[in-house]
Amino acid sequence: MPDSSIVAVMIHASDWRAATAWYAQAFPRARRVVHEPDDFGHLQLDGLSLEIVPSDAKVGQGPAGTVVYWHVSDLPGEVQRLTALGARLYRGPMVIEGGEWICQVQDPWGNCMGLRQPASLV
Repeated sequence: MPDSSIVAVMIHASDWRAATAWYAQAFPRARRVVHEPDDFGHLQLDGLSLEIVPSDAKVGQGPAGTVVYWHVSDLPGEVQRLTALGARLYRGPMVIEGGEWICQVQDPWGNCMGLRQPASLV
């Protein structure tokens, strides 16, 4: 059984270079890592790799699978910030068990990003 640590999130986009620039704005603390050959985007964030790769016939872009949820302390403010960068609200916001607030936004390529604000911060 794998341990519970997530080491990488792979994001598929038709224009991985533009998507990498967008995610660098969405996660301003992330550091860009360049590989040779430079054929995908790589952002390093607190021990997690965001790997932005070309979508293809096997894995397209868009809301067709797993959604990773990111902890936020101000869900409405984060939705506003991300939509100003070109994301669009996809689902929610809504209250779930335990009083947490969640929602999903779509990046400009249609991929979903989950946001979760703990009840203790509402």
